[in-house]
Amino acid sequence: MKINQIAPAPGATKKRKRIGRGPGSGHGKTATRGNKGQKSRSGYHRKRGFEGGQMPLMRRMPKRGFVNPFRDDYQEVNLDDLARFGKGETVTPDSLRAARILRGPDGGKVVVLARGDLKHALIVKAHRFSGAAKAKIEAAGGTAEVLS
Repeated sequence: MKINQIAPAPGATKKRKRIGRGPGSGHGKTATRGNKGQKSRSGYHRKRGFEGGQMPLMRRMPKRGFVNPFRDDYQEVNLDDLARFGKGETVTPDSLRAARILRGPDGGKVVVLARGDLKHALIVKAHRFSGAAKAKIEAAGGTAEVLS
């Protein structure tokens, strides 16, 4: 085989549709746009969500409540996740990401919840702790430090 003999598999490529090239092509005159109307004109552009003058779906749906743009989103970590770490280790959001316990974007806030038990002391640094989680960490001999 030579480089000049390489070709795509049969049927893998199609010739492009050459529109507006006369009646003999089969795609002349209206150039596959149909007859008349907004969509047949050049420069046609329709707003996102436009439904031809009918009240758009987004405006027909009821809207309720309020979404706070300043809300803090926390990623949850439970005590049974922290049990993977060795005795006396310092657990931070970065070490949780390195251990693949936290997923998603960096810089997210972490809350420690109380599911599971801790058998050994850990120094846990997170943005928030539930009361029960803090009590269990301290009962195991560890410390719970709140990050700002």
